[in-house]
Amino acid sequence: MAAATIVHDTSEAVELCPLHGLYLKPITKMTISVALPQLKQPGKSISNWEVMERLKGMVQHHQFSTLRISKSTMDFIRFEGEVENKSLVKSFLACLDGKTIKLSGFSDILKVRAAEFKVDFPTRHDWDSFFRDAKDMNETLPGERPDTIHLEGLPCKWFSLKESGSEKPSEEVLVRVFERFGEIRNVDIPMLDPYREEMTGRNFHTFSFGGHLNFEAYVQYREYAGFIQAMSALRGMKLMFKGEDGKAVACNIKVSFDSTKHLSDASIKKRQLERQKLQELEQQREEQKRREKEAEERQRAEER
Repeated sequence: MAAATIVHDTSEAVELCPLHGLYLKPITKMTISVALPQLKQPGKSISNWEVMERLKGMVQHHQFSTLRISKSTMDFIRFEGEVENKSLVKSFLACLDGKTIKLSGFSDILKVRAAEFKVDFPTRHDWDSFFRDAKDMNETLPGERPDTIHLEGLPCKWFSLKESGSEKPSEEVLVRVFERFGEIRNVDIPMLDPYREEMTGRNFHTFSFGGHLNFEAYVQYREYAGFIQAMSALRGMKLMFKGEDGKAVACNIKVSFDSTKHLSDASIKKRQLERQKLQELEQQREEQKRREKEAEERQRAEER
């Protein structure tokens, strides 16, 4: 997940959990493609930077919050542009889509295509068909039906207990934030379990480009209505944090429905048994170390 970016205009943000300074802000991205001419002269190249500057100049009095190259080939350059508000997207598209760019030193004109960014987010049809067709799922059981949301890229600091002085995310805060959509049956933050990495062979401490520690979480609703409400509210949204000083930052998070039975009773029980085994092994290792240390000390005492 990309690092959090500063939000200057929070007028489109909607409340998620104001107590913890958390809001949802619409994703206001667009995809811009610039078709490149065939380069006839050897050694001549097109400057991506110049193309980017021309695009910035085409939107007249407005400014992109961010504009970056997402793909560059011999035939085209694709950009991802972000603006402050949803209301600005249409006017930016009107300034860019179907227009042309003329670069210094080139006779060909470059055609620009721009469209609103298509958000990758599961639909109701996706989860309904998945659970309907899955042979190993029993929809009468929690965790084996559409009731659990899998979230990735959540900033640890935003979900920590302020009074604890720790920057670790808290299950208590996670529940407080997401119970807005319905009663929660269970949650899980894998990185809080010291044995989980050993159990799964996965690393749950994921860093974003800004060096902020992010985490993943599972939130399970008691009723289908809670799951539906949460998915609908999170679709096409960024997570925004507003500090006590009124300054706001937002980041993209990945939201999907859990298809792994992560919070089914059987999976929870399996993890508990594995954790128990690892704890016993750890105790045995500690006991072994203690005995070896005592034997060493006895030997030293005898040698004296």
